[in-house]
Amino acid sequence: MDHFHYRRGMLHAEGVSLATLGTEVGTPTYVYAEATLRRHWEVVSHAFAGRPTLVCYSVKANSNLALLSRFAEWGAGFDVVSGGELARVERAGGQPRRTVFAGVGKTKRELQQALGSGVLLFNVESAEELELLDQVARAAGVRAPFAIRVNPDVDARTHRSISTGLKTSKFGVPLAEARALYQRSRQLRGLLAKGVDCHIGSQLTRVGPLAQAVRRVAALYRQLAAEGHPLGLLDVGGGLGIRYRSEAPPGPEAWAKVLRAATADIAATLVVEPGRVLVGNAGVLLTRVLYRKPGHARRFVVVDAGMNDLLRPALYGAEHEVVSVRQRRGRRVLLDVVGPVCESTDTLAAGRHLVLPLQGELLAIRTAGAYGMSMASNYNGRPRPAEVLVSGRRWQVVRTRETLRDLWRGESTGR
Repeated sequence: MDHFHYRRGMLHAEGVSLATLGTEVGTPTYVYAEATLRRHWEVVSHAFAGRPTLVCYSVKANSNLALLSRFAEWGAGFDVVSGGELARVERAGGQPRRTVFAGVGKTKRELQQALGSGVLLFNVESAEELELLDQVARAAGVRAPFAIRVNPDVDARTHRSISTGLKTSKFGVPLAEARALYQRSRQLRGLLAKGVDCHIGSQLTRVGPLAQAVRRVAALYRQLAAEGHPLGLLDVGGGLGIRYRSEAPPGPEAWAKVLRAATADIAATLVVEPGRVLVGNAGVLLTRVLYRKPGHARRFVVVDAGMNDLLRPALYGAEHEVVSVRQRRGRRVLLDVVGPVCESTDTLAAGRHLVLPLQGELLAIRTAGAYGMSMASNYNGRPRPAEVLVSGRRWQVVRTRETLRDLWRGESTGR
């Protein structure tokens, strides 16, 4: 569900015309609908009603302060993977004591930062990280609450670049090693085992692999609890998929049903970490047509947004629906929507049948709220886009467009 609809032939975000935003803010610009964010948050959180659950928004999906602030107001916890993300959560009013710190390569400085902030849980991904966390905690005179991230060796059946639960993945540790690390932790005075963790991948469109993985991790949780480890949290990750073009992923209710069933006899608080499902459909990337260009094999439409603004198509071969902001009728032609970046992979939509856009026309790249702006870069010396949050008939710029001077902020010529 989203709140982007045509009204009198013009695409709107809630009550605001995207044509108005294109004129007043310029392009490329990310536009988010707060009503969609709120609706998705309510659906996900209500799916776990009656089961002790902490819903932690996965910050890497979209780390805009305005969005983080809304989730904090609505009662979300947070899932972070860097000290920078933790700092953003705190700046937005989020609570570290409701924040899980994940990530396969935490630095000593980040561990110190997170301990000082008082995060709820460290999801540890290796024996050496466990030892370092113990050292940092003892130096600070505290005990660090941790969970071991288990790699259950389950194929999530998603894109290979976002599948994280196979034995060939860099993430987590095998079940047998995880149990040994819990035993080792009893000899380390700076640690406190508070949970077990797993996450098998992103853009999950089937519940079967998730059920298989959670059952394996739940079995380990039972063993550890029986051995006297003071657990209380079972972190089952996130990754629930959304519809970009033709996918048919399960809804939050089906997702929650699987997790409930696999953990029904465990008296732990369930930690879930949705990201994409909360913000993906809540955003579009607004872009303007620069040129139409006939090629030898097909026609190109060159727009002012590029792979530095929306990396997913170049990185994953991801497909986003592209629509005209002003509804137009006419014969559809085969074309590629491409950006201005000097890379052949700078194709935002390939092989689409669209009414040939006019030069200067506004287009909207849909379902761009997740992993859009958070992956944006300055490649080719391009300032990053602006971001706008729409609430009903009101809108505000929640990140100003970078200027050319921003491109060399912090640099010097070395002379």
